Amino acid sequence: MTKRFLAAAAFVLLSSTVSATDIGATFETACPFGDCAAGISLSYLGEFVIPTGHMENGVEFGGIYGLDFDTATGHYLAISDDRSERGPARFYELNVDVDACGLKGVSVVKQVTLKDKNGAPFAARTVDPESIRLGKDGIYWGSEGDGKALLAPFVRVASPDGAFVREFKLPAGFAPTADKSTGIRDNLAFEDLAVVPSGDVFVGVEAALYQDGPNPSLTSGSLSRIVRYDGATGEPKAEYVYPVSPIPQATTKADGGNDNGMSEMLALDDHRLLAVERSYAQGFGNSIKIMMMDLADATDVSAIASLAKNDQRVVPARKSQVLDLRAIGLVPDNIEAMSLGKAKDGTDVLILGSDNNFSTSQKTQFYAFKVLRRPQQ
Repeated sequence: MTKRFLAAAAFVLLSSTVSATDIGATFETACPFGDCAAGISLSYLGEFVIPTGHMENGVEFGGIYGLDFDTATGHYLAISDDRSERGPARFYELNVDVDACGLKGVSVVKQVTLKDKNGAPFAARTVDPESIRLGKDGIYWGSEGDGKALLAPFVRVASPDGAFVREFKLPAGFAPTADKSTGIRDNLAFEDLAVVPSGDVFVGVEAALYQDGPNPSLTSGSLSRIVRYDGATGEPKAEYVYPVSPIPQATTKADGGNDNGMSEMLALDDHRLLAVERSYAQGFGNSIKIMMMDLADATDVSAIASLAKNDQRVVPARKSQVLDLRAIGLVPDNIEAMSLGKAKDGTDVLILGSDNNFSTSQKTQFYAFKVLRRPQQ
């Protein structure tokens, strides 16, 4: 699917004389939010590209929208956002060949079809897979739904063979509405999924629900909700506000469009997460920024029906910029996936992946970074 889309940034380029395209270039955010225990340091390990049009088992590979590491196999799970149009809704098991010397390759180990509640592959345009994580009792994955067709978003648990296990409860206010008074915006719904060490599950929307305010613009941001679930029961526990930044880049075309949104989350511990803010401006391309957020003191807004019409004090998630891919010399595509994992030699790594929208003008792109330091409890 075609998706381009109040905090201080703490960003220090340690190796300022080298390009990010040099393996080993190191980047550090020493004290996000003024908290040096939350410091993170990354070293660039390279890029690998799978061209659009690559086929696996007779089905076009692409649309990578979520990525997670499986410690049992040493492989990564990657979900495709194909709405069962080019092939059945599916996820892949990927082998990422990376070590401390660099990223050497990404290959498909197997392809797994996701099943609906009746045990059948999803019919065309009845699902929009967007995110994937390994949980305690299976594979957690999310569908964005379809605002135009009034299909609600969901988070479900699947078995390793893709079969339906259970579904999480959708909180009030998220289901799409015909009059667009409340609920998800089309193409801006459940994008983000993270599982924290306690087992709780965080699910975020790309930009504000209709009742919570506008989409991002060049001068203002957007208030995205993050739902906190009890992973064992699938019941919502709380909701928080993540402040999506204004669109960082104007379009260079007179009639062009641009946007910004939160396209992925990744747990670092029980309250600190990484988030991808992905923007696109026609004539310019993608801007990709990785933020760290801290939910420790954020307000639970689950009882607030509309953030736009609220007179209560709300503390959003704190956030601090960790990495701006363009600023360090990379040319990112549509980055939508992010995972921590282990390299072949045991190195801790951060892997990013892009959604090529099955477009010949885009590519499935992977970046790898060695994790030199990460937040400490």
